[in-house]
Amino acid sequence: MDSFFTTKDPLDEIIAETMDDKKVVETKHILTGWTNIVIEVTTDKGSYFFRFPRNPFWSRMIVKDATVCNFVDGKTSYYTPQMKLYYDKNGRPFSVHKKIEGYTLGDRIYHLSHTAITGVAYDAAKFIKELSGIDLRGAPKEVKYPLSDFLHELDYEHYDKHIDADHNYIKKTEGHSLVHGDLNLGNILLDENNKMIGVIDFAFAGTGNPNMDVARMVSRPTPDEFEKAFLNYFDDTKEIERMKKAWKHIDNGYAEHIRTHFPEINLNQL
Repeated sequence: MDSFFTTKDPLDEIIAETMDDKKVVETKHILTGWTNIVIEVTTDKGSYFFRFPRNPFWSRMIVKDATVCNFVDGKTSYYTPQMKLYYDKNGRPFSVHKKIEGYTLGDRIYHLSHTAITGVAYDAAKFIKELSGIDLRGAPKEVKYPLSDFLHELDYEHYDKHIDADHNYIKKTEGHSLVHGDLNLGNILLDENNKMIGVIDFAFAGTGNPNMDVARMVSRPTPDEFEKAFLNYFDDTKEIERMKKAWKHIDNGYAEHIRTHFPEINLNQL
């Protein structure tokens, strides 16, 4: 029996069963979900996001995502989703969380004022520093999963062919702080005033070097003004630049995997 989901599964039935105390008004597939089939569900009691893993690897990682989200909640200045983990009748895990109202930084960044850009750059840097400062004593084992191990497995066991992701350097420079692991523009949420309010998607999270989060933020195209303001809060530019190249290799490998196996997914964010 598969441990993951496909679009051929009766997802609407699973959603209706999970929302048994709420009336489902509308469901909307989010076509940018790389690791999971993501569905926004509007009910008479608010909106929710369902995430159904696309393969066995992400089925394991969605358990980590939910565990880390719930562990981090309240430990930084920013909202994180409160994830509920469910299993269908075949034992396949999926997660549900209430929608955090807002806009992604990726949707807004090219329309922000100078003041807004510098403000978000400050908040993103603040989040990285607060996250890396969380005391991990007594944390669940999923929270302590090394980012280097995750990326190595992602590359060698999940991609169709090995990519040059500089794994030795990632492992060599690894620390023991909590890192988000996928801190990109699409995972940062802004309010209607373009202030950073939250961070989502902790499937890559674990222990590592905070500079991996710094490098991740600027590894995809961003306005020069934002990158300059953001990097101004960090000192080790040589290490960040090398990690930035590693992230580009990882993105390229995943994009190739997606184009081959899931052509319906929107890769415009790259």
